[in-house]
Amino acid sequence: MDPLESYHKAVLETVECIRAEETDKIRQAGRLIGESLAKGRLLHVFGTGGHSYIAGEEVFYRAGGLVPVNAILEPGVSLAFGAIRSTKVERTPGWVKGVLDTYPLQAGDVILVVNANGVNSATIDAALEAKNRGLTVIAVTSPECSKAIPPGHPARHPSGKSLYEIADLFIDDKVPIGEALVTVEGCDQKVAPGSTIANAFILHSMVIVAVEHMVRLGVTPPVWKSANAPGGDEANRQYIAEYSGRLKHL
Repeated sequence: MDPLESYHKAVLETVECIRAEETDKIRQAGRLIGESLAKGRLLHVFGTGGHSYIAGEEVFYRAGGLVPVNAILEPGVSLAFGAIRSTKVERTPGWVKGVLDTYPLQAGDVILVVNANGVNSATIDAALEAKNRGLTVIAVTSPECSKAIPPGHPARHPSGKSLYEIADLFIDDKVPIGEALVTVEGCDQKVAPGSTIANAFILHSMVIVAVEHMVRLGVTPPVWKSANAPGGDEANRQYIAEYSGRLKHL
């Protein structure tokens, strides 16, 4: 098969597999989020390494997305501040506690921890620390990846735990070990990862359910309108005024 067609097919199969096998858990996660936001709480999102970092940006200050999203955009794991540095930081045990201290996490809130491999120290410490603080931890991760990473591997948290084992609820993003999906003849490594697409599909699916649930509870869901659309600035002005003191990166 042509590699481009192969990627298209693999992405569609991944999304379909998520739809077929994870929808019940996505609905459960969305209801938990909606219930929490209906009480005036924030939804925290932490992509804990490298390209997982994109998860926080994907749902923060996003047209068509929920307003009360507190993205944990920590420079330590952002590629913008050094790619190799981000790998070293995400493997540093204990580092995340200080990061979370600078964000408005409250007992009873929901936090999404997003990382396909689900084994590094930043990921495990984030989940454990959030649970210790009384938050509900929903993970987006791949148990297949986690199980394929052997004990003692440098990427693993000292505890040897995996994210899917710690979270109160996890959504399987169906990412294979190594993340890449396509074989190109003459190249000894697969190319074209699928985790960003899979994670975005799951995150926005949870948002849909959360919005549905809030409406069902009689609460008007706060949703951003595109600032580039007519009336966008006017529609968003009330949210900016209300949440500027609550969302760290707004």
